[in-house]
Amino acid sequence: MLHAITFDLDDTLWDNAGVMERTEHGHYRWLLAALGAWQSARSEPPLALGEAALNQADGLADYLVRRQRLAVEVPERRGDFTWLRLRALEEQLEACGLDRSAAVEWAAAAMNEFHHLRLQVTPHPEADALLAALAGRYRLAAITNGNIQLACQPLAHHFPVAIAAGEILAPKPDPRAFLTALDRLQTRPEHAMHVGDSWAEDIVPAAELGMHAAWVSERADRPLPPGVQRIAHIRELPELLAWLEASPRRPARRGAGPR
Repeated sequence: MLHAITFDLDDTLWDNAGVMERTEHGHYRWLLAALGAWQSARSEPPLALGEAALNQADGLADYLVRRQRLAVEVPERRGDFTWLRLRALEEQLEACGLDRSAAVEWAAAAMNEFHHLRLQVTPHPEADALLAALAGRYRLAAITNGNIQLACQPLAHHFPVAIAAGEILAPKPDPRAFLTALDRLQTRPEHAMHVGDSWAEDIVPAAELGMHAAWVSERADRPLPPGVQRIAHIRELPELLAWLEASPRRPARRGAGPR
């Protein structure tokens, strides 16, 4: 019997296509505009990245390089994307000529804008009612590698347990993210299911722990190990759960793809 269900968020409970691109460009565009106005009011010259004035395209490219370097230099933080972004922005702004205190303040302000934009996701139409119904039968948790503010995301009220895997320094597929959720749910792996879209980050680690797993994928391009089922969309989850909770002599699920 299942006692608990854990969910990935991005591309599982909502489509994340375009969200990160808008957030990435939007918070950096905000930073350049706000910082430029602040410097102009102080009669200061614009910041320069190397020999050229700091601009959107070059600034974003440099920002990415700094994040990637920090992820290598501080491997325990490789999945904590908020920390990587904040430190990379601080570094970049200092390299462009801001003093340390101003760089820290402006980097923090840019990350506030990042989180504001990151929360502008639209859950699947079925998600709210689906989670409300499931909460009457199962204990629910969210486990994400994303740096969305979990307490503020649109479906937060359904998840009494929410794990930001990168912030606990155990980004998926690290099993510690799942084990932390199971511990807080007071549930053993065999009595829990994880629902997610990433084969490598969601399905494989959950299955290796002995959890049931629902792979949210329109692709049916691989055999599924025992305990793993494929659904094309979360709207199919109630049917899968009903099938799992049925008698031990279960008929094969139609349209479930290879198992």
